[in-house]
Amino acid sequence: MELSALQVRSILIDVFVLVISVALHEFGHAIMADKLGDDTPRRQGRVTLNPIAHADPIGTLLLPLVGGVLSAAGGGAGGFGWGKPVQWNPARIRRGISMSTASILVSIAGPGMNLVLGTVVALVNALLVWRGVVTAGGDIDTILHYATNTNFVLMFFNLLPIPPLDGGHVLGGLVPYRHRTAFETYAKYGVFIVMVVAFNSRIGKIFLIPALFCADHVRALWSHVFGVVF
Repeated sequence: MELSALQVRSILIDVFVLVISVALHEFGHAIMADKLGDDTPRRQGRVTLNPIAHADPIGTLLLPLVGGVLSAAGGGAGGFGWGKPVQWNPARIRRGISMSTASILVSIAGPGMNLVLGTVVALVNALLVWRGVVTAGGDIDTILHYATNTNFVLMFFNLLPIPPLDGGHVLGGLVPYRHRTAFETYAKYGVFIVMVVAFNSRIGKIFLIPALFCADHVRALWSHVFGVVF
């Protein structure tokens, strides 16, 4: 299997976008826990925008690279990965905030960062096209489109109510105590459910369709504001 220079360039760009997007996601978890009073992420060096601090050798680098190569060769789909989980201690959260509330806030902070990054990238894209720095449909425009889409996909995927995804933690924080046993039983199979969702294209549309729908509408918003098409 031999890849062209263009394919290698595309794979490296895709992985770079994923690394930055995942880093911002994990930073969101870390900064929220820190703001709520738990200094565990700060002591572990996670309250930083440095991608290296949030990168998982397999989930952030190896798997996306392999997936990108397989995708380029027509044998798989790239773009799937994860970052190093942020560790935090609910017992260190300041008084007045319940553990369930803290868990929900820390959990949604990651997808929230992807929402912010995707929206900002689309804004920058519109500004560059408006100023004539970037040509609509050109290489940079395509990369920024991909970055926007990636962040919205990450946001919706992580909000699925399946442990150990962020949406699963949110669900866990909302489940009444009397149903905890049932939830814990469900959580045991969460990893397998996530794998099915991630690698089954038909089921994957559950989050892919709304993610791309939102990404397109964010671009449409900035297109309207700046009077450009990109």
